Amino acid sequence: MEQRLHLVFGGELVDPTKNVFKDVDDLHVVGIFPDYEKAFNAWKAEAQKTVDNAHMRYFIAHLHRLRDEAAAASSTEELG
Repeated sequence: MEQRLHLVFGGELVDPTKNVFKDVDDLHVVGIFPDYEKAFNAWKAEAQKTVDNAHMRYFIAHLHRLRDEAAAASSTEELG
C-alpha cells in the first residue's frame, strides 16, 4: 500500500492576494496526516479559526509528491 502523506501549515501573508508569508519563523505547523481526508479536516478546522483575519492562510502540502518527482500528479487527484 502506498503511503500518501500531507502536511497542513499556515501563517500570516504579506498580501492576501499572494502566497508570501510575513514571517516564516512564525508559521503554524498543524501536522502531518496519512491521507487527504484527515489533512483536509485539519486544514478546515484551522482555517475556520482564523476566518476573520484575511491575511491568515492555511495550506495542504502533498508530501508524497516530493518523494517521486518523476510521477505526474494532478492538483485535484484526491477529489476523484
